[in-house]
Amino acid sequence: MPADLPSLSEFLAEPIARRALLACLMIGFANGFVSAFVVLRKSALKVGTLSHALLPGIALAVLMVGLTQWSALAGALFAALLVGLGSIFLSRTSRLDQDTSMGILYTTAFAGGYLILTQLNVRQKLDEWLFGSIVGMADSDMWIAFGISAIAVLSLTALQRPLLIYLFEPNIAASLGVPVRFLNYATFGITILVLISSLQAVGCILSVGLMVAPAATVYLLTNNARTLFWGGGLIGAFGSVLAFFLSYPLGWSVSASIIVVLGGLFLLAYIFSPRYGLFSKRGRV
Repeated sequence: MPADLPSLSEFLAEPIARRALLACLMIGFANGFVSAFVVLRKSALKVGTLSHALLPGIALAVLMVGLTQWSALAGALFAALLVGLGSIFLSRTSRLDQDTSMGILYTTAFAGGYLILTQLNVRQKLDEWLFGSIVGMADSDMWIAFGISAIAVLSLTALQRPLLIYLFEPNIAASLGVPVRFLNYATFGITILVLISSLQAVGCILSVGLMVAPAATVYLLTNNARTLFWGGGLIGAFGSVLAFFLSYPLGWSVSASIIVVLGGLFLLAYIFSPRYGLFSKRGRV
């Protein structure tokens, strides 16, 4: 720990530290919970694309109405929907598949958004949007994150049974009357909202790690699909809180530390999982 920094106990006495710790717990759990859907759907790359697509929306919002918390969130939501739905439209109206269409749209939009923001003299905020600043979260950020986290967890819990049928047997789900199209759009919307809620915490570059690593870790430990949701939530919360306590004495970025810790937990599961670990019999098959 740098000599000029107060002790961890003194730091935790500050409201900004307690707010950041609560954000780690809440955002980590929500992202870990939703990561179960991402892992089961095998859509990690699409989530990564959407997370990068948030930046151009923020850039346009700042350019058109100025820099406010709500304009940034609205712009991020607009950009994610535009890239996600635009890729579907392109794939249905051309020879391109959705992944190719999304790759073109998000890289072009990301580059354009970056160019706009570099000309608007918002360098400090640009770094926060790219890499996060969970210690700098305001009360309004916390309320937004809390609202989105509650909606995501409650919605996916309520939809868990038809969602699992849809994920594993989409044809059977349709024959049983499961609203497949509604589930597709609902889970897509929830994923985007959770990505936006973690924008301030880990930024649009690192957010994909927070939404993939927790359930991927649990996936190496169990065959129970339902366990992925709650297990992913617990891993996400635990890893984020552990990263908070590790980052302060080491002088590291909390946002980057969260992803490093979650990556470390995944590596441990990959190596030592009794059933699917690197050295297990099943892992060698």
